[in-house]
Amino acid sequence: MALETGTANRAGTTRTAGPTDLAVVVEGVMKRYGAVEALAGIDLAVPRGTVLGLLGPNGAGKTTAVRVLTTLLRPDSGTATVDGLDVVRQPQQVRLRIGLAGQYAAVDANLTGRENLVLVGKLNHQVKSTSRDRAAELLDRFDLVDAADRTVRTYSGGMRRRLDLAAALVNRPSVLFLDEPTTGLDPRSRNDLWAVIEELVADGTTLLLTTQYLEEADRLADEIVVIDHGRVIARGTAGELKAGFGSSRLELDFDDPAAATAAASAVPAAVGTANVEGAHVAVTLADGAKAVLEALRAIDSTGLEPTRIALREPTLDDVFLSLTGRPTADVAADAAAGAAK
Repeated sequence: MALETGTANRAGTTRTAGPTDLAVVVEGVMKRYGAVEALAGIDLAVPRGTVLGLLGPNGAGKTTAVRVLTTLLRPDSGTATVDGLDVVRQPQQVRLRIGLAGQYAAVDANLTGRENLVLVGKLNHQVKSTSRDRAAELLDRFDLVDAADRTVRTYSGGMRRRLDLAAALVNRPSVLFLDEPTTGLDPRSRNDLWAVIEELVADGTTLLLTTQYLEEADRLADEIVVIDHGRVIARGTAGELKAGFGSSRLELDFDDPAAATAAASAVPAAVGTANVEGAHVAVTLADGAKAVLEALRAIDSTGLEPTRIALREPTLDDVFLSLTGRPTADVAADAAAGAAK
């Protein structure tokens, strides 16, 4: 894999990153569990100060990749570096540079929020006064001051996730790994956590994020890598993936099914594929804005007047379905079923 990579940031500009600008580099990493190939030679490159979104269905290899990069799992082959350090040869140094928040909050429910953060500071060899000061700083940043001296068992799910993320930041990591950080959170808590993550990245933190929420990747990630069965099957910005794997769709409603059928028949095959359901027509367009105009002109030529017109742009969910053959709703349902077992 060439180490030079172009990445578009959320401001919309594109910059080229050479090897020294890369916070995370993965080349040909493989990992097997018996007959199961969890990682089949993946390549990743994450420029400093950016967010890489790692997407894929359950069992795709996302968590295995994170465990390799955070030194919790040794790869069978290939190389991986974080902040210029080899995860196999220099694991202790890597751990001093990174933060990790897993799929489920790993804080101690029997301790207070403050005690959890102070304990993490001690484990990172901070002196007592430093760990206390850092804990107070993070409690304030994550809006947990009022609950700081309550046991974590009294916290809501969203509060626990914020505390878990705070714990991952105690050692001021240059690279942060978040493995499905908003799993199980309600929409408000998820939005709150997204805002905190955006602040961290704005401050210069490099982030590798695994998620099954397409909206999360769309909002946070500078670049997205889709993996399935341990292999990278697509990569690019959210816009690039949507343009490459999704299609715009023109939707129209008519007064009756006969009118809808007639309108659909008027759309040239070269413009798009029209499907009729009752009085509803959905035209999957072949070529963006030009096709929209041509489809509308063709339908207008019939003299039929739709009662509603809507243009639906491709989403990351469309991309996910195109690449994996499964909508993210099914993936989320599988995840929920697995968590219930």
